[in-house]
Order: sequence, then C-alpha cells, then structure tokens
Amino acid sequence: MRVLRRTVLVSVVVVVFLALAGLPLYVYPATAGKPHKADAIVVLGGLQDGREYYALSLAQQGFAPTVFVSNPYNSPTAYIRSVCDKPHGVEVICFDPSPRTTRGEARSVRQEAARRGWKSILVVTNTPHVVRAGYIVGRCFSGQVTMLDFRTHLSVPYRAWMYAYQTAGFVRAWLQGGC
Repeated sequence: MRVLRRTVLVSVVVVVFLALAGLPLYVYPATAGKPHKADAIVVLGGLQDGREYYALSLAQQGFAPTVFVSNPYNSPTAYIRSVCDKPHGVEVICFDPSPRTTRGEARSVRQEAARRGWKSILVVTNTPHVVRAGYIVGRCFSGQVTMLDFRTHLSVPYRAWMYAYQTAGFVRAWLQGGC
C-alpha cells in the first residue's frame, strides 16, 4: 500500500511539474511579439481557426503588403479557398509546404523570402505552437522573425495533447538540426 501511495504521489508531482514547466512554452509564450511593419505576414497551417483572417486584417492595417498562407491540407476546404481565392485588398500567396510540417513551411518561407528579398516577417500561429515554430522558422530564415500568438479557445484535452505534441516536436527539430 505504501509503495502504491508513493508511486501515485510521485506521479502527481511529476505531472504538476511538467504542467508548470510548460506554461511559458505552451500557454503564455514569452517569445510572442506585437505586430509591427514587416515585409510579409506568414500564416502557419493549423486548425483553420481564424488566424488567416487575423493575418489578413494585419496586412489591411498596413503591417505588411503580403500574406503568405500555408495550406498543408490534402485538398483545400471552403475556408481556405475563402482566404486564397478571393480578393482581400492585399497580396495573398497560398502555398503547399513540402513536407507538410512546420519544417516544410519554414523552408517555403526561406525560398519565398530569398526570391522576394524579405528581411522581416511576422509569423502567425496558435499559442501552443509559438515557441517551437519560432525555433524552426528562425533556423531557416535569417531575417527578423516576430512570432504572433493567435489566441483562440483551446479545450483542456487539446492543450494536454499540445504539451506532448509540441515537446516531441522540439526534440525532433533539435535532433534534425539545420533547416
């Protein structure tokens, strides 16, 4: 009985420690910045949760002339078509990253930035992805990268999944090295 009680206590302490350690990475990312003038706004693929329209609104406010939208889905949804196929008063470029990962998106950013001479970008993604995405994009793009935290309601189970997923993604990105 003592061993079981001790195991449960240690497990609870470990879970609480990991949850608290993840707060600055996945819930309140310190690396998230504020919008400012940039050469482009990059939208990383995800939940189709409104981040694309947030980026469009920033461009329409004059923060950047171009919105570079990742479309890593096998086939475009009505939502993504409404972003990519309709006029918004700013340049919108939708791209299919290869591979369909954050790393593939970062490589696409690097190529487009080299082609267009971008020196600074704003990158829009959801809260749990900000720190890892900034790490990966920063390894591929040598200019100024400002991560913008698109806050949306995320359920507790989804946040728990993100803790595990983003942590594994960090390990993978670190092991892969380079861009």
